[in-house]
Amino acid sequence: MQGIRAVCLLIILTSSTKFAIADTEALKILLFRNNCTACHLIDKRKYGPQLNEVVAKYADEAGAQKKLAAKIKAGGTGVWGEDIMPPQPQVSDADALTIAEYILGLK
Repeated sequence: MQGIRAVCLLIILTSSTKFAIADTEALKILLFRNNCTACHLIDKRKYGPQLNEVVAKYADEAGAQKKLAAKIKAGGTGVWGEDIMPPQPQVSDADALTIAEYILGLK
C-alpha cells in the first residue's frame, strides 16, 4: 500500500512540475513577444523589477491579476522607486491578463 501511495505522489509531483515548466515557458514567450524582456527578467533585475519581486509584492493581494494587467497596459511609476514603466497599449487585454496570471503563478 505504501508503494502505491509513493507512486501516486510521484506522479502528482511530476505532473505539477511539468505544468509549472510549461507555464514558465509560455510566460517567456509572451514576455518576449510583447517586448517585456527589454526591462524585465524572471529572476534577474534589468531596468524594472525582476518578476519574482513582483510576485512577492502582489501574490496575496486580492485582484492582483487585474491590477497587474492594468499596470502593464497603463504603465506607472513610484512603485519600485525611481523606475518608470512606460505604457504598453500594444499589449492586448488578453495577453496582459495572461502575463499577469503567469507572473503571479511563479510563486
